[in-house]
Amino acid sequence: MTPTLRRLIGLAPALFALTLFAVSYLALCPAPPRAADLGWDKLNHFSAFGMLTLLGSLAWPGRQGRLAGGLLAYGGLIEILQTQVPGRAAEWADLLADGIGILLGLGLLLVLRRLSGRKSA
Repeated sequence: MTPTLRRLIGLAPALFALTLFAVSYLALCPAPPRAADLGWDKLNHFSAFGMLTLLGSLAWPGRQGRLAGGLLAYGGLIEILQTQVPGRAAEWADLLADGIGILLGLGLLLVLRRLSGRKSA
């Protein structure tokens, strides 16, 4: 395992928590900052949940199933809460984008495992 990957794994719990906080804030504020928008709403969901999955998998190895289920439930909760936020609406397509992002994060984890030669990242 490379020193950079070792450092990333050590920081993963804190990075996961910061990312979760940022995603929660951006998802539930009435009008997200323009700079936080990637230009296509589904890309925002896809990339955020991919990053959360990758960081969570590095932070808590061997718990990818629980993490994926928990993140998908979190995505559903965000959609429900957005119905109460002015200017926001719940969309099934957002939840689908969250799920695809989770799959991307799990795929990236497999790539990292192969590159690092580690069996359980």
